[in-house]
Amino acid sequence: MQKIDSDAKTIWQLLANARYALEYYQREYSWQTKQVTDLIDDLTSKFLDNYETGNEPTQVTNYGHYFLGSIIINNAEGQRFIIDGQQRITTLTLLLIRLRRLLEDQGLIDQVTTLIYSLSFGEWGFNLDIPDRKPIMDALYSGESVDSFEGIEHIESVRNIASRYKDIENYFRLQKEELPCFVVWLLQKVYLSEITAYADDDAYTIFETMNDRGLSLTPSDMLRGYLLSKIDSTTRRNNVSDIWRDRIEELKGIGKEDESDAIKAWLRSQYARNISDFDGIGSKFHRWVREHEPYLKLESSEDFADFIEHDFKCYSHEYYRLREATRSLKPGLECVYYNAQNNFTLQYPILLSPLRVEDAEDVILQKIRICAMYLDILIHRRIWNFQDISQRTMADRIFSIIPAIRGKSVSELTDILHTRLEAETLPFSNNSLFHLHGGNRRKIFLILARMTDYVRIQSGESSHYLQYMRTGKNSYEVEHIWANDPDTHREEFAHEFEFEAYRNRIGGLLLLPKKSNTSYGDSSYAEKREHYLRENFLARSLHEKAYENNPGFKQFIERSHLPFCPHSEFKKSDLDARQKLYQRLAEQIWNPDRLFEDAS
Repeated sequence: MQKIDSDAKTIWQLLANARYALEYYQREYSWQTKQVTDLIDDLTSKFLDNYETGNEPTQVTNYGHYFLGSIIINNAEGQRFIIDGQQRITTLTLLLIRLRRLLEDQGLIDQVTTLIYSLSFGEWGFNLDIPDRKPIMDALYSGESVDSFEGIEHIESVRNIASRYKDIENYFRLQKEELPCFVVWLLQKVYLSEITAYADDDAYTIFETMNDRGLSLTPSDMLRGYLLSKIDSTTRRNNVSDIWRDRIEELKGIGKEDESDAIKAWLRSQYARNISDFDGIGSKFHRWVREHEPYLKLESSEDFADFIEHDFKCYSHEYYRLREATRSLKPGLECVYYNAQNNFTLQYPILLSPLRVEDAEDVILQKIRICAMYLDILIHRRIWNFQDISQRTMADRIFSIIPAIRGKSVSELTDILHTRLEAETLPFSNNSLFHLHGGNRRKIFLILARMTDYVRIQSGESSHYLQYMRTGKNSYEVEHIWANDPDTHREEFAHEFEFEAYRNRIGGLLLLPKKSNTSYGDSSYAEKREHYLRENFLARSLHEKAYENNPGFKQFIERSHLPFCPHSEFKKSDLDARQKLYQRLAEQIWNPDRLFEDAS
C-alpha cells in the first residue's frame, strides 16, 4: 500500500472550490429521513449550546468545535474521488443549498455558493460532480419545486435527494437572526477527518476494510464494488455499473430483501456444488465470489464484465419474473404462484438452475414451468402424507436437486425430475386418512381451492382460484359437511372422538363462501344439500340435480373416470366414498406424468 494521508478539515477547507467525483463501486445516495433529521439535530443543538441572542458572526470564533466523522478520498490522476462519506457530503450539500436560499447577507450567500458550485478549469459545475444527479441538483439550486421535477427519477439517488431536500425544508427551523452565526459556525467550526489514498487498489482496499463487517454497505453493494474494481476499461465499467444499478432498482421495487435474495438465488442456482457453497452464499455471497474466482472462471477484466453484463442481468431478470409470478396468477406460471401460497421460498434457485443465458424465451418459460410443477407435486404429496415442507426440513433435498438439473435441456430436466418424484416421494394413496388438524388448516384450504378450481376448469368454466383466495367479507372458508353434532351419528360411532376424527377427513370438507358457511353451517345434511346446488361443482356434486343439466361437468366425469356420484344422505360410508374421490382428484391434479405433457 502506498502513502495514506489523514487531515482534519473544516467544511470550508473541504468543500470550497473543490471538485469531487464518486468512485464506481459506491452505492446510491440512500439516506432516509431519520439520518437527515439526526444530522440536523446534532448540528443545531451543538450550535445552540454556544449561541446567545444578539451574537454577531465575528463572535463565532469563540464557539466550540464539532467533529462530524471521517471521509475517505482517492486522489488519482488529478481527480478526487469519494470512497467513503458520500452520504454525509451529499446531505451537507443539500443543507447548504437550503441555507443559501434562506440567507439575506450577500457575502454569506457567496461563501455558501462556493461550497456548492464553483469554477474548475474554465467550467462551472457542482462541487459534488456526479452526472446522474446533475438535473435534480440544478433544479434544487435554481429553486424549482422538486414536486414538478421530471428528470431521471427512476434512479434511487435522485429520488432520495429530492425527498431528503424536502425533509430539510420541513425540519430545519433555526430563527432568521440565528442563521448568519450558524452558517459561519458550520463552515469554520465543524470538522471532518479527510483520509486520502493515492492509488486505485489502495482506495478499494480501504473501502472494503471499512465496510466488510456489514455495518455500512449491504453484501450486494460489496459484490458490486468488488466486481467493478476488476474491470479495467472505464467505459465498460460505467456501462456495466448502469446495468447493475438498473437491475437492483427493479428488484428493490419488489421488496426490501429482494436484491440480496436474487443474488443468492442466482449464485446458488448456477454455482453451488454442495451444502458448504449454499451456506457460504447465504451468509456473505460477496466474500464467497471473491474466494471462488477460479471456479467461477473470473480471470480477466472481460470475465468480470460479462459476469454482470450477461449472467447477473439474465438471472436477476428471471428472478424478477418469478417474484412477479408469486404476487399474482400469471398464465403459464401458475405453479410458481401456488408454491408461494405454501410459503415455499426455496423454489427460486431450483427454477433458475436449468436456465442458460443463451436459452430462447420459450425454452426458459418451459423449464420454469416444469420445475415449478415438480415442486408443486412434491409439496402436495408431502402435505398429504403429513410431512414437513419447511425450509429447515427441505433444504438438503432441494440443494441436492439443483446441481443435478443445472443447465439441462427440457427433455433431460423432465426425465430427472419425474424419476425423483417416483423414487423419493410417497404417493397420495399412501395416506387414505388425510384430514384436517390444528396445524394444517391453511394447507387444507389451499388443497380444496385447487381441487374446487380444477373441477370447475375441467367442466368448461373459467378459473375462480383468485376468488377463493379473497379476504374480508367475501372470503371463503373450509366447511364441514357434517355439522358438529355427534348425536346425529351415534349409531355409527361409539365415541365422540371417533366421530370428530371422521368429520375432519378431507372427504368431509368443502370450500364455500364465508357467508354461506355462517348461514347454514350447523344445518342438517338434508338442508345443506339444497344450498350446495348454488355453490361450486364440488359442492353441487353431492346432489343428483348436478348431473342433469351440466354437460361440461358430465363430460369431465366421463373423461376423467373419477368416482363422482350424488349422496342423498351422508353417512360414514358416504364420507369414505368422498375421501376416495378426493384422493383420486389429488392424483390427477398432481400427477408426475404432467411433467411430460408440458415437455412435449
